[in-house]
Amino acid sequence: MPPIVLGKDMADEIGATLGSVVLVVSPQGELTPFGIVPKYIRFKVVGIFNSGFYDYDTSWAFTRLSDAQRLFGLGDLVSVIEFKVDDIYKARELSGEIEQAAGRGFMTANWMEQNKALFHALRLERLVTFITIGLIVFVAALNILISLTMMVMEKTKDIAVLMSMGARKSQVRRLFITQGLLIGIIGTALGLVLGYAISWFGGRYHLISLSPEVYSIDYVPFAPRLIDGALVAAVAVGISFVATLYPSWSAARVLPAEALRYE
Repeated sequence: MPPIVLGKDMADEIGATLGSVVLVVSPQGELTPFGIVPKYIRFKVVGIFNSGFYDYDTSWAFTRLSDAQRLFGLGDLVSVIEFKVDDIYKARELSGEIEQAAGRGFMTANWMEQNKALFHALRLERLVTFITIGLIVFVAALNILISLTMMVMEKTKDIAVLMSMGARKSQVRRLFITQGLLIGIIGTALGLVLGYAISWFGGRYHLISLSPEVYSIDYVPFAPRLIDGALVAAVAVGISFVATLYPSWSAARVLPAEALRYE
């Protein structure tokens, strides 16, 4: 019997194991004096693959080209040619060039078009994640703002003493801005280290499972990128800096005479 390799979910669904015999029916059928009758070939299962994508594992199978041609009645023809490119992100441009080179009557499809719905969902998820992180950073910036404002109120007399000894308003402003930035930078650094560590463990050990029938994949993939971390860090530090402006401005407005009047 000709060999065949089945997807894991397909094999589980039909109850096939290594060494099993499966009957594959051609959708084209075969023309006989009694009309079109289904054409089928028995295959022996010699392997089971698991790609991690439910759509492939539940509907794909691999066999020899000659056996597939005999099943579909193609003779010595090939109906589909698949190209593997070095840069997957140039697949759209290369598919257009291949279609032009092949001429009329041929069409191409790339991996971006075939998985368009999945990538659209991932882009939406990435946008929602960025908004969520932005809100978290905004709440953290409010905490910095409140903490520095309370510190200015508690340290009013100390600020007045410094200013009476010759400290300039710009120095007082820089003092509180530096303190707020230190809080933001240390918090951002700790968050990045923890986030990348969790992402690495999650991607390596598949910590979060999913239903493949719904999401096409059976676990949440983690793909931490340096550019994402740099963008998040820049936004977090920028918001932290903005949060220090009002407290530092309030500290610089302290009048030594008023603050020390009753001392």
